Amino acid sequence: MKSTKIALIREDKIPVDRRVALTPEQAATVHKRFPQVEVICQSSTARCFDDQAYRAEGIEVKENVSDCDILMGVKEVPLRSLIAGKTYLFFSHTIKKQPYNRKLLQAVLAKNIRLIDYECLTNQKGARIVAFGRFAGIVGAYNALYAYGKKLQLYNLRRAKDCFDLQDLTSEYTKVKLPPVKIALTGTGRVAKGAREVLDRVGIQQVSPQEYLQNIYNRPVYTQLSVTDYNRKVDNTSFGKQEFYAHPELFTSAFLPYAAVSDILIAGAYWDSHSPVLFTRKEMLGDSFTIKVVADITCDIGGSIPSTKQPSTIAHPVYDYDPATDSVIEEPFTDQRYVSVMAIDNLPSELPRDASHAFGKQLMEKVLPAMLKEDTEEIIKRATIAENGQLTDKYAYLQDYVM
Repeated sequence: MKSTKIALIREDKIPVDRRVALTPEQAATVHKRFPQVEVICQSSTARCFDDQAYRAEGIEVKENVSDCDILMGVKEVPLRSLIAGKTYLFFSHTIKKQPYNRKLLQAVLAKNIRLIDYECLTNQKGARIVAFGRFAGIVGAYNALYAYGKKLQLYNLRRAKDCFDLQDLTSEYTKVKLPPVKIALTGTGRVAKGAREVLDRVGIQQVSPQEYLQNIYNRPVYTQLSVTDYNRKVDNTSFGKQEFYAHPELFTSAFLPYAAVSDILIAGAYWDSHSPVLFTRKEMLGDSFTIKVVADITCDIGGSIPSTKQPSTIAHPVYDYDPATDSVIEEPFTDQRYVSVMAIDNLPSELPRDASHAFGKQLMEKVLPAMLKEDTEEIIKRATIAENGQLTDKYAYLQDYVM
């Protein structure tokens, strides 16, 4: 049987991401499960697990990985680092025709690279099988509470990035002392579940959307909203989820009643560019708009939330937004009239050790067997965007994007 070399590549995108696809222990286990496979680790000074941790598990660490067959990263690989003729796995952020990654996909095709996108790895029912969503939700909700405490000068939390791991992060929860605020959480997937973990552990009570709108509370509460709660048919006929996803242009936002009673918005719902926006800048200018902090975990620039004008960073997690001028104020918490925005696009990197371990476990259980043995369920095939210098049939719609 032909041997295969897998390289865990260094994250070269700026700002640097500290995550990795497989932890040292997982990398060592791969060879035990797949004797024909050798895992190599590309040297890195930024990775959450240092080079010595991999060497201690018997993994070779080196700079040049051009002799490897499969290269596994996390974030987009810079054009200068792409090696022609290889198989790559990473989050390419190209399937929505994101303009900032057009040149990346063009380079992938020009260099005859086989690109497998983690975001596209699904089971036969179409559900994603690997994701960092839970940790994005955990860190996103934590950062929402961090920002609110800073904005109102209520308490001071350590930054998530300064906590060793998730267990260390949870030790900060007792510091959160909230007045009777209302928190709206959108989404029902992994991200929202991760956010709920934090809100529940902090001791914030969950209430139904109807109770949230109607009642006044003497304690902090949150509600979890699905697309059926904050969208409606333009013609006011009955709402159908299948119709919403198939024809989002037939729907309009019904979020404003929630914006009129909320103090914090945690946006964890997937948004399609054809779907209604959550609210508009004009609505933000209205007296009924009460949201003071937006934690946009989805980080869709120019998407459903008008205040998400740009990503924030782990180094500078929050900026203020002035809806009156539609402008960003880089220094946050300077004026209570502004909305404070947290829109970090690599949130799981603030808890890189736990996030990497969970992600690697999913890869080992659900992806590597399909890649290294038989892809009987076409898991790899469905996630392959480019191969042999061409887009695959499923992603042929990207042809005008790469022209």
